[in-house]
Amino acid sequence: MATLADVARRAGVSPATASRIINGSPKPVTDALRERVLAAVEELQYVPNAHAQQLARNHRSAVGVIVHDVSDPYFAEITRGLQRVATEHGRLVIICNTYRDPDRELEYVELLRANQAAAIILAGSGYHDEQFTHTLDAKLRVYQSTGGHVAVIGRHEHTGHAVIPANEAGGHLVGAELFGLGHTRVGVVAGPRHLTTTTDRLAGLRRAAREHGLKFSARQIVYADFERAGGAAATAALLDAHPQLTAIAALNDSMAIGALALLRERGIAVPGQISVVGFDDMPIAGDVMPALTTIRLPLADMGARAMTLALQPPEPLNTPQIEHVDAVLVRRESSGPPPPGS
Repeated sequence: MATLADVARRAGVSPATASRIINGSPKPVTDALRERVLAAVEELQYVPNAHAQQLARNHRSAVGVIVHDVSDPYFAEITRGLQRVATEHGRLVIICNTYRDPDRELEYVELLRANQAAAIILAGSGYHDEQFTHTLDAKLRVYQSTGGHVAVIGRHEHTGHAVIPANEAGGHLVGAELFGLGHTRVGVVAGPRHLTTTTDRLAGLRRAAREHGLKFSARQIVYADFERAGGAAATAALLDAHPQLTAIAALNDSMAIGALALLRERGIAVPGQISVVGFDDMPIAGDVMPALTTIRLPLADMGARAMTLALQPPEPLNTPQIEHVDAVLVRRESSGPPPPGS
């Protein structure tokens, strides 16, 4: 593989001159000299070192995106929006999966700062962990002090811009739909209890219950991972403990699809015997059988908004911008009134 020194020898210039031309230095050089160096690059098939180019240009081109799990449809859609805007700005996106491990999240922030990422976007729920939140915020502030930009998606207690989905309002829409249909025995398939997303969506459900003269007991809520298997396991636990349930509110669509699968295995008709409502409106929600009633969040748009905020020039007073994203109920075939006599 050709080196910078090989290019310089072929062009008859010093390595420093060759480097300036290849890396786009603003220092003036003659057209003839530039053509000689670029011709040598072509002849030798020289591939510049991207990290060296970044240092030479004093320009940060990469953007770090920290997600819980990019294989999760929720984060896949958000990432699609993030990448679209990054591509429009000629930026490389580095995706970091934490698998909901707070320590790994801290490590990625340090790694991205060390690699001079132009921006860091945290695209996932915040944690109910005061020590972790304090530590992460301190690391992000250090990163910002060196010129880095920060944006978050979801409710976080951190510095930087934020795109905040209406999780509490969406939870309220779920409850209002089920209670409005006449359901009084509703089980909740919740996500991990230490995530702010879970807390906010549950808060909305509880608010709707109070408005209908009802309340959720702890026994009506099962916490599990935000994934299909977690939804199936939580649904099984709810049905075993409360066979009289007429509705299940799952706090994301992956869990709702797991709930549908478990109900199908047990021969329970949806929505004839039990209604199921999800959250997020990921692409497959309209394709499952029955099609899933859910709460729509504009996931790709949320990612695009966060990337736009992260790449914009800093405000004069360095004031973080907060953008709120509305939630909308999408009615499909998985929900209906409770069975007669229930």
